[in-house]
Amino acid sequence: MNATVVGLVTPHLLRIVDLASNAEKAAINVDFHVRDTVARTMEELSLQYNATALVTAYIEGLENAAGQVPRIRAAYINTLQAAAAAARNLRRD
Repeated sequence: MNATVVGLVTPHLLRIVDLASNAEKAAINVDFHVRDTVARTMEELSLQYNATALVTAYIEGLENAAGQVPRIRAAYINTLQAAAAAARNLRRD
């Protein structure tokens, strides 16, 4: 089985997108859940042989997702940006 960067990173991105969606719909604070999800993701990705590429793709995916959302969805954007910032802070270069 050949695992690709996209195949390994996409499920992690979708978890954050789901949290962002919940934050927007219910107007709840998901900060703890975002930080926990990002920390678990960074730990999982760091165990892979191509960890640098995976972490970079994860952060870029979060940033790109935040950039493509209409500005009116502030809670959604803020959640994605917070996840990207948390991932950058946890990056192990």
